[in-house]
Amino acid sequence: MTSRSFLRLVLAGAVASGAVALAAAPAGAASPGKAKAPLTVPVRLLALNDFHGNLEPPTGSSGRMVDENGKTVDAGGAAYIATHMKALTDKNTIAVAQGDLIGASPLLSAAYHDEPSVEFLGKLGLKVAAVGNHEFDEGYTELRRIMKGGCHPVDGCSPAGKWKGASFDYVGANVLFKNPNERTDALAALGAQQAQAKKLMADWGVPALPPVSVKWVNGVPIGFIGLVTQTTPNIVTAEGIKNLKFIDEVKAANVASKILKLVGVRAQVVLVHEGDQVNAGQSPDACSAVAGAGARIATQVDPEIDVVLTGHSHQAYLCKIKDPAGNDRLYSQGGSFGRVITQVDLKVNLKNLDIDRSSVVADNHVVTRTVDPDPEISTFVQTWKDRVAPVANKAIGSITAELSNTAGPSGESPLGDVIADAQLAATRTGGNAQIALMNPGGVRTSLNYPSSPAGEGDGVVTYGEAFTVQPFNNLMQVVTLTGAQLKTVLEQQFTGGPNNQAFTKILQPSANFTYTYSTSAPWGSKVSDMKIDGVPVTDTQTIRVAANNFLVGGGDAFAAFTEGTDLWSGPLDIDAFVDYLGANSPITPPATNRITVTS
Repeated sequence: MTSRSFLRLVLAGAVASGAVALAAAPAGAASPGKAKAPLTVPVRLLALNDFHGNLEPPTGSSGRMVDENGKTVDAGGAAYIATHMKALTDKNTIAVAQGDLIGASPLLSAAYHDEPSVEFLGKLGLKVAAVGNHEFDEGYTELRRIMKGGCHPVDGCSPAGKWKGASFDYVGANVLFKNPNERTDALAALGAQQAQAKKLMADWGVPALPPVSVKWVNGVPIGFIGLVTQTTPNIVTAEGIKNLKFIDEVKAANVASKILKLVGVRAQVVLVHEGDQVNAGQSPDACSAVAGAGARIATQVDPEIDVVLTGHSHQAYLCKIKDPAGNDRLYSQGGSFGRVITQVDLKVNLKNLDIDRSSVVADNHVVTRTVDPDPEISTFVQTWKDRVAPVANKAIGSITAELSNTAGPSGESPLGDVIADAQLAATRTGGNAQIALMNPGGVRTSLNYPSSPAGEGDGVVTYGEAFTVQPFNNLMQVVTLTGAQLKTVLEQQFTGGPNNQAFTKILQPSANFTYTYSTSAPWGSKVSDMKIDGVPVTDTQTIRVAANNFLVGGGDAFAAFTEGTDLWSGPLDIDAFVDYLGANSPITPPATNRITVTS
């Protein structure tokens, strides 16, 4: 979105606010002999977050949810979401979302750059969504294509034909251009009558996306402010967002709130792709959130904001927190992968067009699979399954038991270690890699080992299953680091360093690389006894280290990777994984003993 188009939005809002005033004026009075006009009107929000393209019912733990009764049930799947949404939707409803609707998706959606998922969400009736960090997985330009339409510049049109664009609004108030060219002209275009908005824009910057969306229901406007975690530059590939900056969520929300208020929109909802972890095993309707980044935003944004709906942490909770003025406001999230729909019922006062916070009632509905799947969406999903089946169902290897992505005491997982081995194998020739390191967040799920009634697992791994494990299409790269730089990379796994690592992230090492870390040593002195093929690593030696381009670009706060030299680029990470499975099957889960942990 250009600066000028955003300013047109503001000016249009000003006109709309005049209409609001005219419509609202009679609401508080009634003609003699007639019943009094209602003082409030109802509004219902139905929210999803972190869908990640899960058109088919997700499997394993990703497809289960603890319900309101404490029972773990199967949940999710587009056809079941549609059934539940229809049952919950009434004439007062606005469907919204809190980001990561696409990206890190199963092959069914990812093979077509998530166009099927965005189309499904349009069919679902979605009206406005915040961008999440995964909306930027393929870069800002690709996100704009998803929003506006057109065929993919490399892969062309999907089997469905030319992409028409999203039928809902994507918003992101804290996503700004680094060097906006239109800023001066855009500010001048506001004119003297918009001096206050002009000042706000000057203090803020120029949004790269629409910052807000205003939707009308029952004659009243509801303003939605989109936000994405400001840590996005650390968790997506740098090249795709090189012209963007992601500013503090609270600062951006407060500016957007003031602009909405300036044009007469008092009922305000934040859709933010940031959230908190929870105390495990509780009802999705419990306030189980452990205060963190999400709670900071929810408690600090402008008191004018009435509701804060969150995402990113893949948890389910319903909380009431205090805003800066000491008033209650809703703070919630609805899990992930389409397993929960958050219902928020509220009333808007017709005199001041603001939300009556005492009327706000929320409920997290688990998307159970005990209902009939929606027939239209079932057919829609099957159509895409048929299109992708020749690729998805191709057998590429086998395993002898489950390859889990669950970390053990050292932080390693069996599947993470196998992927690191695959990446080393793929980069030895050409890149001259000596070791490989894999980020744990890129290992999205386990490779399951299903059993037949006779108790014998089939062990076959398909391309679709492998893609679900590694869905990002990252490029394998190799850089040269000194031993001292490699040690710094490993120190950056832990909190307490200058890069503000949010929590410990243990890189998965290839089998020929071992080291020790201390849980009690201070940052900078945690890592010791690094060895490659059993030979100790010195500070001055040079090492060819393989990793995906996300890590090499400094992703996940591993800034020392960017000090690497002699960059070499090789195959995609998914291709490295597939080739390794094909060459080494059947694969037995390795022991997770490459890292030694001391107190």
